Amino acid sequence: MKALLDNVVAQADQVILGKERTLRLALACLIARGHLLIEDLPGLGKTLLAHVLAATLGLKFNRIQFTSDLLPADILGVSVYERANGAFKFHPGPIFAQVILADEVNRATPKTQSALLEAMEEHQVTLEGETRVLPEPFFVIATQNPTRLIGTFPLPESQLDRFMMRIEMGYPDAHAERALLKGRDRRELIAALTPSLTSAQLLEIQQAVQGVHVSDALLDYVQALLEFSRAAPDYQNGLSPRAGLALVHCAQAWALMEGRSAVLPEDVQTVLPGVVGHRLQWVSEQAGRAASSAAHLLRAVAIP
Repeated sequence: MKALLDNVVAQADQVILGKERTLRLALACLIARGHLLIEDLPGLGKTLLAHVLAATLGLKFNRIQFTSDLLPADILGVSVYERANGAFKFHPGPIFAQVILADEVNRATPKTQSALLEAMEEHQVTLEGETRVLPEPFFVIATQNPTRLIGTFPLPESQLDRFMMRIEMGYPDAHAERALLKGRDRRELIAALTPSLTSAQLLEIQQAVQGVHVSDALLDYVQALLEFSRAAPDYQNGLSPRAGLALVHCAQAWALMEGRSAVLPEDVQTVLPGVVGHRLQWVSEQAGRAASSAAHLLRAVAIP
């Protein structure tokens, strides 16, 4: 399985240059059955990452451009009366795909943002009293601009907590940027990508992630991280049990990608910033500027 996943990363790395670690974190989130939030400035490749993952994994992909006038029905679908049949027919919305790109999700109103909640948590949507199951695997990649930009509606904590990980793209290094400037158009490169996995293989890998061994000692470490976040006066709120599960599952996925059958503390430390960064809010803005919440946690909690 490691070879298959390495091939996915290698293909994606041909399009998104110089971001191998970011690609690996995004892939770990997917095989851990989570959803991914990418927050960064416009033009750094957030949308491109979603396109590349869908293309390399051979999954059905839909993009939803979130705007202030977008309605929940525009995402979930709507029933339309057909006179010829004398009945209503449901027309599924773009949410019925395997990879959903919720582009600039924080430009939509909270009512529209909430349309994603049931889909992300339960992989189903309930409309007009009927529950409709979404395809498997189901993966939401949401991008958002920093909240300081004009025209944004901050995601509520309940929505943020549905995302297993939040990552940032960041600027490319000089070498990668030069190759980007000299290279072909990214859309042409995406069109040339061939799927590295089938849906069946991806589901098998997701199942294998759950079989990666997690020792009691490692669970002690995870619980110590959770407990410190709840007891420390530095944070507005501590990490939830859902955050603890996300941390364990992401660490299992990272271990599998590294070719190991058991999770090490280093795996937890690697995925921790992506898992807790959007869940922990500093009480003091000055403290937040001095250090990230993940770095603070790692320094404060020793490995048992």
